[in-house]
Amino acid sequence: MHGWYWYLPLALVIWGLTYASGVHATVAGVAMGLLLRVAKDGKAGHRPAEHIAHLVRPVSAGVAVPLFALFAAGVSVSGDTLGTVVTSPEPLGVAPGLSAGKVLGVFGGTYLAIRFTRAQLGPGLALADVFALSTLAGIGFTVSLLIGELAYPDPTEQEHIKAAVLLGSLTAALVACVLLRLRNNKYRRLYEAETVDADADGIPDIYQIDEATPAPSPRVARRGWAGRKRPGRTPMPPNADRPHRGGGQDHPPQAAG
Repeated sequence: MHGWYWYLPLALVIWGLTYASGVHATVAGVAMGLLLRVAKDGKAGHRPAEHIAHLVRPVSAGVAVPLFALFAAGVSVSGDTLGTVVTSPEPLGVAPGLSAGKVLGVFGGTYLAIRFTRAQLGPGLALADVFALSTLAGIGFTVSLLIGELAYPDPTEQEHIKAAVLLGSLTAALVACVLLRLRNNKYRRLYEAETVDADADGIPDIYQIDEATPAPSPRVARRGWAGRKRPGRTPMPPNADRPHRGGGQDHPPQAAG
């Protein structure tokens, strides 16, 4: 079976029967996973299990998991609860503490490791990228909910703390989306500039320079040598057209006298 129209009705039936039997409905997902083939399909050229996982991942990660976490947390999101979050000192400290604390821990730890040890960022990775990723780390809230329950045993305060944790997680996710989109746009512009081939000779123009073109930037120089652009010839290394200091076949030594 290859089409989703076979698996979707079967999944609904298995989930409904499992739920009605009193067994946790998570077992239905495990059963459906066992039905998928992991061997590579010769006709399609991919593994059905990986293909279906790729298709349902946006719905699973973007809708199912957040809703499951929201319902499992037992938070009553209402106007009064959100109003208390932004006015009471305890919830007001939890929300920014979750989003800003992850940034301080991840980014600050990375910076200190680079500053005072021999650790280095990978090639092509900047501190701005680490900052954006550290902001994304603030979306985790399961441990924060547990600590909130232990720190505030009062059920009324727990409602406010849970709402503050979810608000801080949502804020971290939105800020991270903006920062990562900005970084992605920057790298896309760099890629487009480095792959321009105006003369359609199959070689990016950034690796072809002439006497009137300034030297490439250090970033470009690290990516590869920049040759001298000559019509009808492949680019040569920068020192290929320099005269030889000694004798050779190209420049034989002149006889004395």
